[in-house]
Amino acid sequence: MDKVARRQIALWLLICSAMVFSILVVGGVTRLTHSGLSIVEWQPIVGVIPPLDQDEWQETFDKYKKTPEYQKVNHQMSLDEFKGIFFWEYWHRVLGRLIGVVFLLPFIWFCLRRKIDRPLVPKLLGIFLLGGMQGAMGWYMVKSGLVDDPRVSHYRLTAHLSLAFLIFVSMFWLALGLLAERARSTTDATLKGLQRIGFWLVILVAYMVVSGGFVAGIRAGKAYNSFPLMNGHILPPESFIIDPWYLNFFNNMALVQFDHRLGAWLLAFLVPWLWWKIRRADVSAATRRLSTLTVVAVFVQIALGISTLLLGVPVGLGAAHQGGAMVVLGLLLWLNHELRVDRGSRLPGAVA
Repeated sequence: MDKVARRQIALWLLICSAMVFSILVVGGVTRLTHSGLSIVEWQPIVGVIPPLDQDEWQETFDKYKKTPEYQKVNHQMSLDEFKGIFFWEYWHRVLGRLIGVVFLLPFIWFCLRRKIDRPLVPKLLGIFLLGGMQGAMGWYMVKSGLVDDPRVSHYRLTAHLSLAFLIFVSMFWLALGLLAERARSTTDATLKGLQRIGFWLVILVAYMVVSGGFVAGIRAGKAYNSFPLMNGHILPPESFIIDPWYLNFFNNMALVQFDHRLGAWLLAFLVPWLWWKIRRADVSAATRRLSTLTVVAVFVQIALGISTLLLGVPVGLGAAHQGGAMVVLGLLLWLNHELRVDRGSRLPGAVA
């Protein structure tokens, strides 16, 4: 694959990654405004067109009136109020379809022009399949809130959220590989150590995403709105009241929020530790700058999380905190990639 084609494909993947970031933020607003159950049908094609006149709006509203959410929560909602929640879910779905089109059409064009190396094709097809799974999981999640309980399953919500992050990771990592030099093996023990720490920090952020999905799914952010203690406790005494005990990790507000906080504390210590080790290592100036940016992003994200908690999860802060998780993950992926292609700063006096 020539250099021009590599850059074109990388740019396409970065655009798709930015769109996944956008749908994540819109999805956060959709969840926080309780808009996700406003559209009760899955129509991948005709669903692109919203209601266009009063009769169509009334028909759509009448379908919503049959849902548990309307009957148990929003039974006093007017048609105009319904339009407000409808459009958040509508734009969330339209953006999902648009991402599929923006991914598929250039992929076909690149294949027809023979611009994609053969080993890259199955990876890109895998990402497309993940996108299809994400759409199916989204509807599977919505269906769980249309039966008896006007809340979606927190297990399905977490799976839906995790798939979005997995798609972002896949596209962004491929783009980084296409833009930069190929990763090189190294015998330098310090650099290998930095690579290991960077890898495990990505795993820790993945854990934070999953635990954050459970926090959102059971609305644990609405409880224990104090910091640094949880209503005066490090670990609330009611953290293991559900039987069997292991269900507390998924269904108990106290333990679910504690687990998410624990991950944040680990990031608050480990990311600056990685930054300090990078400052002492023989790495490029670009890698050092990126490590500093990652530290800043982590502490901004922690500040957003604390503010969201203390203020009872306002929509704007909650959506920003969800988007901030993807920013932190993206920077850590970028830093990991730089550590794999870094030639070193070659500065006199650098600590090896």
